Amino acid sequence: MILTRDLTKNYGKASAVSNLNLKIEAGQFYGLLGPNGAGKSTTIHMLTTMTTPTSGEALVAGLQVSDNPVAIRRSVGLVFQDSALDRTMSVDENLLFAAAMYSLPPKEANPRIDELLSIFNLQHKRHDKLSTLSGGQRRAIDIARGVLHKPKILFLDEPTIGLDLPNRRAIWRFVEKLRHNEGMTIFLTTHYLEEATACDWVDFIMSGQLQHGGTPEKLIKELGAYILDITSPDPDAIKSQLTPQFGVPLEEYEQLSFKIPTDDVDFYQLQQVLGDAISSMQWRRPNLNDVYLWTYGC
Repeated sequence: MILTRDLTKNYGKASAVSNLNLKIEAGQFYGLLGPNGAGKSTTIHMLTTMTTPTSGEALVAGLQVSDNPVAIRRSVGLVFQDSALDRTMSVDENLLFAAAMYSLPPKEANPRIDELLSIFNLQHKRHDKLSTLSGGQRRAIDIARGVLHKPKILFLDEPTIGLDLPNRRAIWRFVEKLRHNEGMTIFLTTHYLEEATACDWVDFIMSGQLQHGGTPEKLIKELGAYILDITSPDPDAIKSQLTPQFGVPLEEYEQLSFKIPTDDVDFYQLQQVLGDAISSMQWRRPNLNDVYLWTYGC
């Protein structure tokens, strides 16, 4: 559904994305992860024809980005980091305006709007001004707008940023319904790396360069069996004591985090050995945040 070959975007002498090679299958849930300024949004902008690549090529839904911008825009939906809705208009006016942009007549658009609003339990808000809705409700309308025309690919650029947990969960239930019911391909960027655990495949991007990727399960498993977090008033002493056994830790203020490669470590005995040298100690299973911090955030 998406194929890029050496896709590159330069701004003057600065390279935002360099020699990007992606292959995303139809129906896949794909995550592109990385820090601010890594090139995630620039990648989406090139794939959705909002930005012209400097070099390389990209095919989206079987179409060349450089040759078929209008057809590609009809094939994709895009939910921006910042809302594309007009707060002075009602929910209905916003969505019907979006439908008109995709040449959907009211007789087709209205049932689709009702269907999407019902998923978020927002049917009763259809004629309300957007400015009267909560942040989570407005974000739901943003996503409804992005999928109104049943695109083949939905690009989600930080879709849940700033939302509380219940609203984030509601949005992800909706995205899962889209994948299940409509076979939509999802391209996600997010700062909440735990959300990307549901992806079929994730890649990390750093300074415009694509890094090592894989399935979330594989990346997490490769990291180790546990993460051991220790706080201590003398972290240097703990580091010297445990580094020979567990390797160099990540350090943040008084906290040290060690990768534990196997399941055979007796943490209770270790806690007794360390004794008063530590303030707190916990061990937990790793997650994608740990994969990012250990691989790219050191």
